[in-house]
Amino acid sequence: MSDPRPDRDGSSRRDFLQRSAALGLSALLGREALTPLLADRPRGPETVLVLVQLSGGNDGLSMVVPHADPVYHARRTSTRHEANAVLRLDGSLGFNPALAELHRHFGAGALAVVPGCGYPRPNRSHFESMDIWHAADERGAAVGRGWLGRWADATLPDPADPNAMVAVGKAVPLALRADRAKAVAFRNPLAYRVAAREEQRDPLRRVSEAEIEAERPVGESDLDFLRRVARRARESSFRIRRAVEGYRPKVNYGPGGRLGVDLRLAASLIAARLGTRVIHCTLGGFDTHVNQRPTHDARMRELSRALDAFQRDLAAGGHADRVVTLVFSEFGRRVAENGSQGTDHGTAGPVLLLGEPLRGGLYGSQPSLTDLDARGDMKMTTDFRAIYASLVERWLGGSAKTVLGPDRRPLADLLPERPAVDG
Repeated sequence: MSDPRPDRDGSSRRDFLQRSAALGLSALLGREALTPLLADRPRGPETVLVLVQLSGGNDGLSMVVPHADPVYHARRTSTRHEANAVLRLDGSLGFNPALAELHRHFGAGALAVVPGCGYPRPNRSHFESMDIWHAADERGAAVGRGWLGRWADATLPDPADPNAMVAVGKAVPLALRADRAKAVAFRNPLAYRVAAREEQRDPLRRVSEAEIEAERPVGESDLDFLRRVARRARESSFRIRRAVEGYRPKVNYGPGGRLGVDLRLAASLIAARLGTRVIHCTLGGFDTHVNQRPTHDARMRELSRALDAFQRDLAAGGHADRVVTLVFSEFGRRVAENGSQGTDHGTAGPVLLLGEPLRGGLYGSQPSLTDLDARGDMKMTTDFRAIYASLVERWLGGSAKTVLGPDRRPLADLLPERPAVDG
């Protein structure tokens, strides 16, 4: 089995390894899939980025309300929040009343609000616009790797930690897709698996013969090699299961909904110090074209309560200085309501960042509700990639130029130049 020459059906040893991994290791791993060939690295204090994706196009004007603008009150009726009801951020903007917990974090200086985030030539398709946010590139999924995947490939040790990037859900989102540093996806730790693009589902598919040989000690057979890979998969998934199942939160997550459950899982990974640097979660239910107000208010309440419990849990466990949470959506909504007591796809929307290391407050400016683009949408005031640049250079560690391109500069004053993290 050590002969690399093609056999009778044209397959090389690499083909054999691929077929064996796909067909044989499932029996070895049960419900788990194969973990890439990634070795452990020393544990230590590390910064963590948690992403909360608001899927469906969050109505930013119902989240960060321009309560002092008469145009808002004139163009909104069924979705309007009255000026005396919003939670004031300043003399012009205020939070949806359902965001009471997040408003307290804003007052404590641990929450940054960046209104009017977007990108040039905005796309109103849910999927294509979200791909642009995940890729940090207007080509979207055609780029192949996400912005955090590019960060991981450029920054993490080689081989990277198998648990460095985790998606809480059924699949790895584009933002976490990488060439070298594969992410894992699961919601139930018993269903832990490696997940990526379809062509990456077999982790050996993109491994070269040279890389296989570099991992294989001299004289190790193909079967022993596959058994060793399977053992590493089991060890990695065991650490995840032990962390999640053994975690005892310091606070009651209460009625935090599905997001609360997912953030509790995120807190368990952070507390276990498994080498996790990025965790992606999703809160759906924002495609609010009809009878929007009760649905959107409920989503705001779930978001606020879940993030508050998560932040308090981190603080009680001594981890709050290690974690920053980014909240974003694929686009905002139009200024005027539609005819169904809802709103339709628009452009610029707010981004929130939560965490003790942040310099909280308002950044940038709210887009005008009258100076609209040619399609009648708000004009962005902050390119979202400036936020990403801040997170890459001043939180995760890395080069914004390498990850995002030469023209991306961090958003001024959002984060210290170098995060100070104590173990």
